[in-house]
Amino acid sequence: MNPIRSLARAIAVATLASAASFTVQAAGIPIGSEALESHVTTQVTAIDLANRQVTVKGPDAKKDVTFQLTEKAKALPNLKVGDQVDIYVTRAVAYVLNPEVGGAPKATEESGTIRATADNPNPGGEAFRQVRVTSQIKKIDLKTHEVSLLPPEGKLQVVKVENPDLQARMKNLKVGQTVDAIYTEVLRVETSR
Repeated sequence: MNPIRSLARAIAVATLASAASFTVQAAGIPIGSEALESHVTTQVTAIDLANRQVTVKGPDAKKDVTFQLTEKAKALPNLKVGDQVDIYVTRAVAYVLNPEVGGAPKATEESGTIRATADNPNPGGEAFRQVRVTSQIKKIDLKTHEVSLLPPEGKLQVVKVENPDLQARMKNLKVGQTVDAIYTEVLRVETSR
């Protein structure tokens, strides 16, 4: 099996094993949310500074995994064989109802990185990506507890509302309101000796 896929699979398993809920703070009305977190600890086994490659122990300890780093990894020369690498991944999705009528379907994405401070000798940092998909409510069926949404792709999606609390709140929905699905992913890497 491909060692990078094995490491990714190990992160995914750890992610699924540690689900947590969180509260959404947005201009709209929170409908629901879920967050999944994972943590993997590994160790640096080789460093190729000239080619900007770092090799770490794989998830099964039989095969190492090599990562290609970009020029943005400024603290790479500070990394040493034997350093511990902690990889934290958080994935979250939140659904928010926009109370105003008339919003249009759209999708936006933003991403960024945060690096370790200049006075921190250990390489590491964070990267994030957030995707917001806005869908417009086209139909509300209170009897079947279904809401028809028009996403940016233009193909109508029917969502079955199964949560009794949300079913009770469906009477407050209006055709033309929008619902934001906000997906956020954060990757944090820390190293230590």
